[in-house]
Amino acid sequence: MLFRLVRQILQATVYDVAIESPLEAAPRISQKINNNIRFKREDLQPVFSFKLRGAYNRISQIPKDQLDAGVICASAGNHAQGVALSGRKLGIPAIIVMPSTTPDIKVQAVKRLGGQVVLHGDSFDVANSYAIERAKQENLVFVPPYDDELVIAGQGTIANEIHRQWREVDYIFVAVGGGGLISGIAAYFAEVAPHVQIIAVEYEESACLKAAFENNERVTLPHVGLFADGTAVARIGDLPFQILNLKKSDGSPIVDKTVITVNTDEICSAIKDTFDETRSIVEPSGAMALAGIKKYVAQHQLSNKNIVSIVCGANMNFDRLRYIAERTELGEKREAIYAVTIPEKKGAFLDFCRALQGRNLTEFNYRANDEHNAQVFVGVSLKYGEEERLEIFNTLKQEYNVDDLSDDEVAKLHIRYLVGGHTKSQERLFRVEFPERPGALLTFLERLGPAHNITLFHYRNHGAAEGRVLVALQSEQHASATPSHDDLIEKLNGINYPYQEITHNAGYQRFLR
Repeated sequence: MLFRLVRQILQATVYDVAIESPLEAAPRISQKINNNIRFKREDLQPVFSFKLRGAYNRISQIPKDQLDAGVICASAGNHAQGVALSGRKLGIPAIIVMPSTTPDIKVQAVKRLGGQVVLHGDSFDVANSYAIERAKQENLVFVPPYDDELVIAGQGTIANEIHRQWREVDYIFVAVGGGGLISGIAAYFAEVAPHVQIIAVEYEESACLKAAFENNERVTLPHVGLFADGTAVARIGDLPFQILNLKKSDGSPIVDKTVITVNTDEICSAIKDTFDETRSIVEPSGAMALAGIKKYVAQHQLSNKNIVSIVCGANMNFDRLRYIAERTELGEKREAIYAVTIPEKKGAFLDFCRALQGRNLTEFNYRANDEHNAQVFVGVSLKYGEEERLEIFNTLKQEYNVDDLSDDEVAKLHIRYLVGGHTKSQERLFRVEFPERPGALLTFLERLGPAHNITLFHYRNHGAAEGRVLVALQSEQHASATPSHDDLIEKLNGINYPYQEITHNAGYQRFLR
């Protein structure tokens, strides 16, 4: 199979629509992590993503008599634009089925490329099922985003370019969604330059390849985080997984099976690193490879290696930038967040500030809540990363009751905006993911019903396909008691929005109880 794939890569017809993207030196990040880093700039493609390679290679090799009715695909992102552009280039109709939750900027991008947009369903799975069924009914050719040999070969042309552009490469880091890109790259290098190591990078909330490797079979993730929406896939592709389980001629795997996972803050930090290097803003999935490089280099203490980061896309809504900028400081280990209890007495506030030893404060929320104690939510700028963060914590711990909230997602998304409000009622706290569409809140309230009183609600838009909501609930019938566990959980299950109970969260207990 590997030899056949390499032959298909070399014969792929992608350059009618795609450019040979540059492999650019990244001197700032190279110096920062003591390795030679280069960016493969797929964000410079006409649709700002590598996806047009696979889409065009697949469509252009279909016999013309099968294309009379046109092609169809399901996508809310980069594959949609690749199919639309391919259809326009080949002069055939291209129908793009997109979930009704798709941001308008992506819908308009597909329309500008000549695609006929059909909005259907609230999720990709629903849209995809509809597209497959419509293809059968109307004799359309369905173009899959990654589970197809010609699509994979099209993506694999990136590997051929890298090999010609930099023969001395040691490592290539690739963001993984459905697996089409990494399987094409890994197949090529396994045959042509097997010494090159291919490293998979996944967002920790959609790590379907990692789960498949750990279980020795494809599994479907019960929930997928949508921050890195370009790689938000619940189940690795069938054909990509088969390819990624193949071996090189020496018996070693074609891809390192220890998948690197990165979190939101690490991705945001990598977006900033890319901007500092190129003055270009890439989407979260486009920065995942660099986030993985930074993590892998630190874990394995690599130095003086030649490493390629695939910058796979730059299709991002502008309104996400505020959220990304806020999270970058934490991702770069340049900010720490602490919750501290100080005595409510004269001079205590001054003493606390002195305990921080003149460090630069990035955020400070102070609220006296009883006659004995006050709670402080404080952000501190770091110069020396984790070491300094631990040093500050240990210093404060000598005099105060302190919690380090730097890795607490609830504190970073919600608590920092709610400091100071307390309740005497018994309530339970939940994180709920609302789909970003009109009527989502109304649906939640109607399905919840009047039996449970909402005592806290916080939501902040950060430009993703889902909104993360903090909500506290109590029973209307028993306002002084915790709601019935079974009744409340049954209600939330019936609403069918992903949720998690976090009543015992440290930040909540300190600032909002």
